[in-house]
Amino acid sequence: MTRIVLGPFNRVEGDLEISLDAEHGEVRAARVNSPLFRGFEQLLVGRAPQDALVIVPRICGICSVAQSAAAAAALASLSGVVVPHNGRLARQLIQANENMADHLTHFYLFFMPDFTRAAYSQHPWHAAAHKRFAAVKGTAAAQALVARANFLKLMGYLAGRWPHSLALQPGGTTKAMTAAERVRILALLRDFRSYLETTLLGGSLEAFVALDSEASLREWATGRTSDFACFLDLGFDLGLERIGRATDCFLSYGAYGLFEAGYWQAQTGTVNLDAGLITEDVCSAWLSGVAPLPPARGETHVDADKPDAYTWCKAPRYGTQVVETGALARQMVAGQPLVRDLVMRNGGSVIARMAARMVELATVVPAMEQWTRDIVLGESFYADSQLPDAGEGVSLVEAARGSLGHWLSVKSGRIERYQIIAPTTWNFSPRDAGGQAGPLEQALVGLPVGENAMPTIEHVVRSFDPCMVCTVH
Repeated sequence: MTRIVLGPFNRVEGDLEISLDAEHGEVRAARVNSPLFRGFEQLLVGRAPQDALVIVPRICGICSVAQSAAAAAALASLSGVVVPHNGRLARQLIQANENMADHLTHFYLFFMPDFTRAAYSQHPWHAAAHKRFAAVKGTAAAQALVARANFLKLMGYLAGRWPHSLALQPGGTTKAMTAAERVRILALLRDFRSYLETTLLGGSLEAFVALDSEASLREWATGRTSDFACFLDLGFDLGLERIGRATDCFLSYGAYGLFEAGYWQAQTGTVNLDAGLITEDVCSAWLSGVAPLPPARGETHVDADKPDAYTWCKAPRYGTQVVETGALARQMVAGQPLVRDLVMRNGGSVIARMAARMVELATVVPAMEQWTRDIVLGESFYADSQLPDAGEGVSLVEAARGSLGHWLSVKSGRIERYQIIAPTTWNFSPRDAGGQAGPLEQALVGLPVGENAMPTIEHVVRSFDPCMVCTVH
């Protein structure tokens, strides 16, 4: 058995290291290490509950709005405030703005540059892929960054700034929309739609969402010159529809009122979410603890010399199940036909995860247009609330990378406990006390190793879109 250590990974938010045990040219076992501990949960203990709105978004610069939304929703749960209609729509627009921008960033800046590596130089598509998607020098990145920057102007209209906005509060949002701003927001959404339809997808968003099978996806891509069609050509050429399978058990907290919450596995299909089944195991983490704990009773105490530990990441489980979260999970739970067909054929593959992100862009952007029209000008975006001196709050939201949960308890007006489970904590979790490997650890088993095989491993890792700073808070 040979031990191969990969890391640190570039184009990842935070530090990531992967150890592979290889034999006879393929991966037999994998261990994923999040090597940087940040300790935001401890920073919050003893502070006023409202401090979470300032501190929690600093966990990450990529998905700060998701963390902000989770903190605000946890405090809303604590106070019992009801968010008004406009506040709910504005919050959906703000969260969707960040999440869709994240999908675009992932595709162009994090994922596609791996196809320009020298290991693929003998493939007929390599020269064109290098010209279009090479890091820094490729033509695609510059166009995508302009589209992303213009799209994120929505944050300025509704949240004041990005990242680390304070506009999301327990009772809604603090920035009302004017009639002129509605016109400008609809214009920028129209421009972003145009970019998606002409450059990324090369066809109408509605037509893409209507695809219902791998066969229809292949037919849609044939002869199309868009960037995602290009990915499908080379992805199918490399067999990426058959690799990257993890547990094929999927978890979603539900998003935007579009995608339902639930848990999916082949034996049961989608069933209702039971948040009481969520626990965290620390047996493989440099943290003290014995039995798995529900996050509402969770602890985060450092044990840097713990034998057999290999990461700072806890191991979340749904009941006893290892589950995957993210765009693929959201669409599996929601029953999206194309994504369901891809998974039923070959499991949760690299191509299935990428297709799910495109489905979300094509579904959510038109929904954002409608939410903007549905806001009632002149009505409130915010309801005042009072936080109790003692109590508990829970929030379950969806970031671009998947399910994000915040659990807090307050005693004598101060935070007594604050626990966070981020999407990458689920997907990059280590082994639990039962020896079950996490989703990425399972997805890497069976892959080939060797100099020319390394890009394949990277495709699988990046298909999960890791955000390691959120993982270790």
